[in-house]
Amino acid sequence: MGLIASLPEIEKKRNSVFVMHEKSEKLIPLHRHNKGQLSYVEGGIAYITIENLTYVVPARHYFWIPRGMWHTLRLGHKATVLRSLYFYAHDDATDPFYSQLGIYPASELLIQMINYTECWDGRHVGDKDYNFEFLVALKKMLPEKSRKALPIVLPATNNEQMQDITDYLERNIGKRLTLGSVSKQFNIGERSLSRLFQSNLKISFLQYLKTIRMIRAIEMILKTGKPISEIAFAVGYSSINSFSDTFHEFVHARPTDFRKP
Repeated sequence: MGLIASLPEIEKKRNSVFVMHEKSEKLIPLHRHNKGQLSYVEGGIAYITIENLTYVVPARHYFWIPRGMWHTLRLGHKATVLRSLYFYAHDDATDPFYSQLGIYPASELLIQMINYTECWDGRHVGDKDYNFEFLVALKKMLPEKSRKALPIVLPATNNEQMQDITDYLERNIGKRLTLGSVSKQFNIGERSLSRLFQSNLKISFLQYLKTIRMIRAIEMILKTGKPISEIAFAVGYSSINSFSDTFHEFVHARPTDFRKP
C-alpha cells in the first residue's frame, strides 16, 4: 500500500505508531493527520510545502511534522525512500520539539533505529505489542538528537512580477547574477527590486539567490554523478572554495559528504 492510500489508515488507531516505508517519486497532496510524522529521507530529496514556504530535505536527513499541520509532500527522485513513523500525540506537550516543523541531520544511531522498523512496514504498533517500547524510546530521543535544524526554506509569492523575476533566476542560475544586472533585465531600480524581495518574500535578493543555488546543487549532487567542481560552476560559482563554504553554511556539511554512502 502506498503512502497516499495509507493516509486514512494512519488515523485508525489513535495511540499507536504507524510504520510506512516507501520508495517513490510522487506528490502527496495537501493533507494533515492527527499524529506527529517522523520521516527519514534516503537516496534522494524531499520537499515539504506549508502555505507559501517550501522546506528542502536532503538525503540522510529527517523531518518532524507536528500533528494537525496542513502540508504537501513531494519526493524529488524515483530512488528516494521515505521511512516514516506516525506517532501517537498524547505526550507531545512534554517538549517544544513536537509542536514545530523541523528538519535535521540524522545520526547513525537514529538511522539504524529507523531502518530497523521496516520489519513492521504497513502496520500499527501499539502498547500491547512487544516492540512498542522500542518506538517509545525512539520518539523520546528526538528532542535530544535534534539541536541543529536545517535552514533551507524557499518562500513563494502570488505576485506576478515577483514570479517572473524568480523564474528568470531559476532559468539563469549558472550565470553571474547581481541585483544590478537583474534590475536592468526587468527595467526597474535596484532599490525597488530589493524592496520587492523583502515585501513579497521576506528575504533579501542575495539570500534568495543563494538558496535556489544551494537547492539546485543538492539536487545535482544527489541525482547525478557530476564532479563537485562542475556542479559549483553550473549553479553560478567560479570558486569551489566559495561554493563549499556557502554549502556548509546551509546544510552544516561539505558537498562531498552527500556522496558518502
